Amino acid sequence: MQYYGLLGKTLKHSFSQAYFTQKFEHENIHASYVNIELPEIQLMRSYIAENHIQGFNVTIPYKQSIIPYLDYCHSNIVQIGAVNAVKAVHNSNKLLLIGYNTDVAGFRDTLTPHLQKQHTQALIFGNGGASLAVAYVLKNLGIAYTFVNRTIKADCLTYEEVNEEHIFSHKLLINTTPVGQYPKPDECVPIPYQSIGSEHLVYDLVYNPSPTLFLQKAHNQGATVEDGLAMLHRQAEVAWQIFSGDADLNF
Repeated sequence: MQYYGLLGKTLKHSFSQAYFTQKFEHENIHASYVNIELPEIQLMRSYIAENHIQGFNVTIPYKQSIIPYLDYCHSNIVQIGAVNAVKAVHNSNKLLLIGYNTDVAGFRDTLTPHLQKQHTQALIFGNGGASLAVAYVLKNLGIAYTFVNRTIKADCLTYEEVNEEHIFSHKLLINTTPVGQYPKPDECVPIPYQSIGSEHLVYDLVYNPSPTLFLQKAHNQGATVEDGLAMLHRQAEVAWQIFSGDADLNF
């Protein structure tokens, strides 16, 4: 039996375990996928070694804090600054952990089919690990972006500063925060939704619930909307290619 999993702090919202369990059953893969809920990242290496985990995905809040605990990282991690998939190699009682970011492929491949000529400027809500992968993709696509954060930070807008003109001039809106995620589906990022229109593309990385209140409000304004479920599936497939050794690492 091979063991894989999802590392995070609170994982009740996640569909990853169900997704991989179904995949293993359908493809007759003798493997198990478990939720790895750890209260602090310092416990990660001992858990992976003791339970012989051979690969794991990483979610909130460890996408950035895990990096110092890895032995190697894929070359694009320096530019992105976040890891969401780790291959574990157990050799002669020595554990080697190699970090990757599959959010890049997941977001890029599910965003680009919806892009139109007006999507030249984006607002990214949040500045955690997922937002770094989003920014990396937008930069490579030539789309200008501005982060929006709850607190004052350099080169970021706060939610209080976001006005109707910001929404009107940025036709691509991307939520990378957990706001609106189960078990608090009645929440959404505080922006002037009345300024959203039919030329907007509004993307929410949250996939539970679907649609989120954020997307419902945008859809009511005529925007094209996309939730994070397709991204989850795409990044999960890339992660599995990494874990199983079949990945094209030029993602």
